[in-house]
Amino acid sequence: MDRQTLLAEIFRKKSFLCVGLDTEPGKLPEPLRNQPDAVFSFNRQIIDATRDLCVAYKPNLAFYEARGAEGWRDFERTVAYIGREHFIIADAKRGDIGNTSRLYASAFFESLNCDAVTVAPYMGEDSVVPFLGFPGKWAIVLALTSNPGSENFQRNGLEDTRELVWEKVMRLSQCWGSPDNLMFVVGATHPEAFARARAIAPGHFFLVPGVGAQGGDLAAVCRMGLTPDCGLLINASRSILYAASGPGFATAARAEAQRLQTEMAELLPQYTNGHGGNQP
Repeated sequence: MDRQTLLAEIFRKKSFLCVGLDTEPGKLPEPLRNQPDAVFSFNRQIIDATRDLCVAYKPNLAFYEARGAEGWRDFERTVAYIGREHFIIADAKRGDIGNTSRLYASAFFESLNCDAVTVAPYMGEDSVVPFLGFPGKWAIVLALTSNPGSENFQRNGLEDTRELVWEKVMRLSQCWGSPDNLMFVVGATHPEAFARARAIAPGHFFLVPGVGAQGGDLAAVCRMGLTPDCGLLINASRSILYAASGPGFATAARAEAQRLQTEMAELLPQYTNGHGGNQP
């Protein structure tokens, strides 16, 4: 999905919501546990309940890889069920030397037909650039993540430039791609850093985890991060997936997604004039 198509969906739906499909068998609603195809059945019902409220889905590969071949089948079936009208992010956090990254990119973009892959930039340019050579596909570089461990490296200063590590990652990696194929992960749990992140990368989309179960403030993120072209994909996983644990889990998931989408619809025109900088 290219940038213009993504923008069109955002402004048509008045939503920049991404639903994270971090599906754990042990957390499935009681009616689905121990049933055949339980994970895929759960994903299918969550997708059906939220399709009209979100523009993206983000399956986290760990929740599928941990279950071996069966988990991979569930991942493939989930991606196919989502279809081509939504932006599909493979949250795989890949990043390796060039020839290996090239094959990771081929796997997710050509074999699985995902739109984007999260990429760890620790190994540098040749670990990221192979993901940028596929038309209409995106690399989403981990910059400032929402987890407590981000303090270990990302928020440390560099002696030569006095930049923080995450700031240098964002500044330097922009030279490898463009706003049409490169996004950044910027966690909602760091609202104090959002203005700085937007100043460094004014035209790039940010994938924003941390709203929902991790307590990030959607309004604060939008105030500092929205652009005339929106520029944000707000991810919510557990708060939607596990909004209820009984037979009404899909209805509860929809209600939580609706709550977020309603707030987004109110915030979006405040910063974008309601249609996006490049939209007719």
